[in-house]
Amino acid sequence: MTTENIYGNLQGLKPSQLKQLQKLYHQRIPIDRITTIELAERVSAISTELKQPVCVYLNRRGQVIRVGVGTPRQTQIPPLELPRYGAERLSGIRCLATSLKSVPPSEACLTAMARQRLDALVMFTLTGRGIIRKGGGATGFIEDAYLAHLLPVSEDDSYWDVSAPQNIEDIAEQDFLDLVDSLEREFSREFIAQDVSSQQDRVLLVGLMTSGMTEQKFQDSLQELALLVDSAGGKVLATIEQKRANPHPQTLVGAGKVEEIALQVQTLGANLVAFDRDLSPAQVRNLELQFGVRVVDRTEVILDIFAQRAQSGAGKLQVELAQLEYMLPRLTGRGLAMSRLGGGIGTRGPGETKLETERRAIQKRITRLQQEVNQLQSHRSRLRQQRQQQEIPSVAIVGYTNAGKSTLINALTNSQVYTADQLFATLDPTTRRLTIVDKNTGESRTILLTDTVGFIHELPPSLMDSFRATLEEVTEADAILHVVDLSHPAWESHIKSVKTILADMPLAPTIELIAFNKIDRADSEHLETAKKNYPQAVFICATQRLGFDTLRSRLIRVC
Repeated sequence: MTTENIYGNLQGLKPSQLKQLQKLYHQRIPIDRITTIELAERVSAISTELKQPVCVYLNRRGQVIRVGVGTPRQTQIPPLELPRYGAERLSGIRCLATSLKSVPPSEACLTAMARQRLDALVMFTLTGRGIIRKGGGATGFIEDAYLAHLLPVSEDDSYWDVSAPQNIEDIAEQDFLDLVDSLEREFSREFIAQDVSSQQDRVLLVGLMTSGMTEQKFQDSLQELALLVDSAGGKVLATIEQKRANPHPQTLVGAGKVEEIALQVQTLGANLVAFDRDLSPAQVRNLELQFGVRVVDRTEVILDIFAQRAQSGAGKLQVELAQLEYMLPRLTGRGLAMSRLGGGIGTRGPGETKLETERRAIQKRITRLQQEVNQLQSHRSRLRQQRQQQEIPSVAIVGYTNAGKSTLINALTNSQVYTADQLFATLDPTTRRLTIVDKNTGESRTILLTDTVGFIHELPPSLMDSFRATLEEVTEADAILHVVDLSHPAWESHIKSVKTILADMPLAPTIELIAFNKIDRADSEHLETAKKNYPQAVFICATQRLGFDTLRSRLIRVC
């Protein structure tokens, strides 16, 4: 007797009982009925015989597609096996479940309904008496029946509606198609009201605050992730937070929080979950199995932005290298089509697995790209040598992403470097000449200003390595102009992040001039703090060209 189509707890079941469960797959009910009395009593009788809950899942054609022994939570369909559906639709599957207790559906059962986005959940509470007749006929004694279904998000954040106890006859007479149509019309109206483009990813953010992390730093990091997602073209639907002493080794967040996230994914119709932490390959696989949608971490979001923004051949080259280096250790388990090469019994055989073939191809591509990056490095080195032979001093403009570096270089040199109020608007280094007339002597001096890629908190190591040719513009400069967005609440944290990255660079210039930008939008308290803690800094507004005379005179002095 095969039991491959019966799910849940099968331990201790007799062959005759398994046969009765198998026969449920032959049942079919009218498409406009939620259930029939015959099917409800048959399922209830089997459940009474087993002394265990039984769940039967049906599609909208009235066919039984899954039978399980256990509660709706224990027998639920894995997310990756559910039909693909949008946020404005239900899954097209309903569940008929039995309960040996005279109580309404528990929150665990209702959560399972929401996670699967079921059309409905019907629960029969049993009296404890029932028989199974020879020939497959059955009768069972149902005490009460409850009908539950999902709701569009309401003002009181209710996810579902559960009816009062009813007779099974009343539920069997209800028009199932009318119920589903009315629900999906409501979901569709709510979806349209959210004003999310069909081209946008619908993103759920997840943040984990561990011991040793301040509340302010945690919130700043989450807000930055939201900006990163926005810059990548996604729409943030909601943010979920958790506080734990240490990350969970398998799922980063705790089991209860995984359940909450999975529920929100289905309730809000998210198709992407972004974590504000780097995830291991195993954690990504575990979470995707639980959520049924793609899971990305902070690094992957940044890499996606870089891939969109790279314009030059050099920029695209470096982004591809960073993406491949990130992808290589994450190949295993990224899809059922990829076989896994093991080292024990049953894993050896002729030829090469698809996974190993893919890994080998990526490794070759990485090697080639690294060679091209080295060539790019040499080319830029020659260009720098030519500039140095002309004895023109150079200043590298660095700073946190979106601090206004490109806007500043445009305003100072009347250039047309691309600018936008978003993270990582420009990736490729741009060098422009700036001629400054010394008001004291009347002499003019020329310096070279180089705009560099923006820094960010915990800049991924793969990006640091891949963009080393770009970052060398910093190490070869005579001085650094550190631009700080003073209007940002976390400006002090931004300064620390930039200084940390600069400290990791060999031969970085020791001469540094700090320019606090966007003073027109800065808080007066922040302005006073900056003046007190950084007395040698200059205060400017690049968009309105405020403080430029002071900045030019200071640039002459540092060069």
